[in-house]
Amino acid sequence: MSTIDDIKSRIDIVDLVSEAGVKLRHAGKNYTGFCPFHDNKRTPAFVVWPESGTWRCFGQCNEGGDIFKFVMKREGVDFKEALQKLAERAGVEIKEYQRETPQQREAYAHLRGLLEDALIYYRSRLFENVEILNYLRQKRNLTNATIETFGLGYAPPGYDNLLNHFKNKYMPQDLADAGMLSERDSGGFFDRFRHRIMIPIRDEQGLMAGFGARIVNPDDVPKFLNSPETPIFSKGRVLYGLDRARKPIRAADQAVIVEGYFDVIALHQAGYENVVSPMGTALTEDQLRLLKRSTRRITLALDPDAAGQKAVLRGLDAARSAMDREGELIFDAHGLLRSESRLQADLRVATIPDELDPDEIVARDKEEWGRIIEAAKPIVAHVMETLSVGQDLNDPKIKNEIAAQVLPLINDLGTPLERDTYRQALARMLRVDESALIGAPVRGPRLRRPRQVERGVEAKKPQAVLSIVSSKKAEEYLIGMLLQKPELLYKVDRRLEEGHLPPLGADDFDYTDYQILFHSIRDALVQDQVDPRAFALSAIPETLQETSQTLLAQLEMVTLLDDRLVEELLRSIKRMREDATSEMLALRQHLQREAQDSGDLDSVTIYQAEVLNLTRFKRALDEFGRSLSAKR
Repeated sequence: MSTIDDIKSRIDIVDLVSEAGVKLRHAGKNYTGFCPFHDNKRTPAFVVWPESGTWRCFGQCNEGGDIFKFVMKREGVDFKEALQKLAERAGVEIKEYQRETPQQREAYAHLRGLLEDALIYYRSRLFENVEILNYLRQKRNLTNATIETFGLGYAPPGYDNLLNHFKNKYMPQDLADAGMLSERDSGGFFDRFRHRIMIPIRDEQGLMAGFGARIVNPDDVPKFLNSPETPIFSKGRVLYGLDRARKPIRAADQAVIVEGYFDVIALHQAGYENVVSPMGTALTEDQLRLLKRSTRRITLALDPDAAGQKAVLRGLDAARSAMDREGELIFDAHGLLRSESRLQADLRVATIPDELDPDEIVARDKEEWGRIIEAAKPIVAHVMETLSVGQDLNDPKIKNEIAAQVLPLINDLGTPLERDTYRQALARMLRVDESALIGAPVRGPRLRRPRQVERGVEAKKPQAVLSIVSSKKAEEYLIGMLLQKPELLYKVDRRLEEGHLPPLGADDFDYTDYQILFHSIRDALVQDQVDPRAFALSAIPETLQETSQTLLAQLEMVTLLDDRLVEELLRSIKRMREDATSEMLALRQHLQREAQDSGDLDSVTIYQAEVLNLTRFKRALDEFGRSLSAKR
């Protein structure tokens, strides 16, 4: 039994919820009450299933999960903190994973000291080069004080300048480990950064982590080059400028994300110090979590191309090509909405006008930047506006294309009120009846099913040909196989889309640990630096290492071909969603009857619509199941 399963087995979810002030009453085998996360006290739409240890709000929240998710939402903590709190309550000892041994800490300190020395070297080379200094002062409008504050430097041309400068102080391998040298195929090392403006990158604590480097010669590529991944630098877990921006972000209760290093520097110089930048082609949830420690209000300031129609029409879930601009910010609406929901943040999008950079904006009117950020729009509103620009909204095909991209985003929103509001706004924009949008077969409802899973029972090793016969093991099988082969998720999502069903999401899993593992798998497919399986396994939190290893061990003997595996995974998803839909349909009908008995006509109308949607979704699942059977 894993630590997580042990904790779940010792804590009664009914007691946990009741102690939080929720008055529960019996409803068959289950319990119902008023949701503790919103103010509606007319209909008891909060349901607890004691046998599976799960809960769900069928009202405004539309959220649910297990005991960990309840504590996370109730107390505003992350999974690790919730695990610690519940472990103490259950009397379960958590095995700590030691991040750094004393030897590792010493090695990391050595690398950081090396980078500090490299910073001094590059700064001295900058002040020897009048041409580069004039570029920073005149073209970039940076003051001497700003150049000094941000530690800007210059890497001269040549392949061995840094190598020779430090030959009597550091071993070449140390310089390579810090990301300053590259290794030749024939052996030996050479300078990684050559004829580039050097920008020191520090972590949120102000410790040196690496460098960003911008070209001087416009014919060089790539335009921006970062340090490689090292023991002290992971670009997906660092935000440029955060060490200087943390206090201003708290003071403004807002963080602004821009594309590049010089955007950050110019805005800080202009007095807008709550600005940071990512260092890769995707904004990661780790980076958003760093910001959430200081604020829940996060605004993405995108240039017109990055936020424009072409980027959106390429596919909302697809990562945008970075071309020659490492550090170009991706606009991934689905990913941002998922992060907004998980982090309970307020994410907005501001568009920079006139194809200008932030430094050009503040140069022509310093106050204009403040107005741009103040005018930022919620993600769905931004996408709707972007897609409609320059389009003939009288053309039925254009209407259909826009609806097909916006409706999935609306369905991703966390509350019924938000979904209804944006659905009405979309109907007004397209000049169609709202009922046409409600019936559009773009996505089904987001489902989470409470099941009576036999937790803690050791699973038998599968045979070479595995058939899932029990929905109780469907989640474990599904998440385990995707950990083994993350790339199968692409094929699974494509097949679901062909069947007019939503892609696999974290909400398809009941348990918080499986939801977190699924996010690691999805994130592994977005990045392109590391093998997806290796990335997924490395991204798993320490608290879930035991769970993930158990799942992998259970399925290590599965040897099906990928196409056969996809079929098996789809059958698992169908079974999970069928069971979820049946239970949710029965519960919605029960809540509808209760609302009728109490005379709550508004709730009756809501539940009638939800029953209709669930019935439609059940028919879609049936049709999908028939197509799977035909392929056998």
